[in-house]
Amino acid sequence: MSKQFAVIGNPIEQSRSPELHHAFAEKTGLDIQYSKRLAPLDGFQNSVESFFREGGMGMNVTVPFKEQAYTQCAVLTERAKIAGAVNTLWMQDGQLHGDNTDGQGLVDAIHALDWSLEQTDLLIIGAGGATRGVIYPLVQAGAKKIVIANRTLARAEQLVADLKVSVTNAELEAIALTDLSGQFDIVINATSASLSGDALILPDSLQFNHAYEMAYGKPSTFLDQAKARHVPTSEGFGMLVGQAIESFSIWNGVKPNLKDFL
Repeated sequence: MSKQFAVIGNPIEQSRSPELHHAFAEKTGLDIQYSKRLAPLDGFQNSVESFFREGGMGMNVTVPFKEQAYTQCAVLTERAKIAGAVNTLWMQDGQLHGDNTDGQGLVDAIHALDWSLEQTDLLIIGAGGATRGVIYPLVQAGAKKIVIANRTLARAEQLVADLKVSVTNAELEAIALTDLSGQFDIVINATSASLSGDALILPDSLQFNHAYEMAYGKPSTFLDQAKARHVPTSEGFGMLVGQAIESFSIWNGVKPNLKDFL
């Protein structure tokens, strides 16, 4: 009997989770079935409960339900608590458990590129949920300073204030997008600029050694500018695969090698 897994969201057709998890299962010799579930915007909780009631083993959560999943879990991992959002669910001892694997997915993707995170200065552009979800794992992986740049400075400042209590072993700083400058090991674009087509201008006063775009499969003015400077770049497919591997590992106790799927 195959173990049953699913990804839940609205919309859900675009999700690549089933193909990724079936590829992991094939590589590790496990027998699983992984499906897509479209939940009504007002029916997330019922959809999750019925999935586990029917014997489901684990569930991924995508937009727009990650914050709602967070409020529904009886038990949360440390990184889920800090992220304020959950993308991985499982039932244990009759209680719904939640984790957020996005940040570890980014860390593993960066390591797969052979870029170091040890003692690094990072710049993250954007102060939304994507940024909140990756700060703690990046610091755990060795980042010593993270600067968050955002169009609305107050939003970046609020994010730093929220995270300072739990992220104590790194320096966090907020700046306005118009004040981009300085030297960084890695710049990460966590804004939707690539998806919306908005131009993100990187001034000459901003110097960096590597550039990572969280989005993937779309034209990116951010990566175009980085390539023009001849620095190593990557789009976010590795992060997508990495967060999926982390979920797969939580559920199945075996962790496929990310490089096998890039």
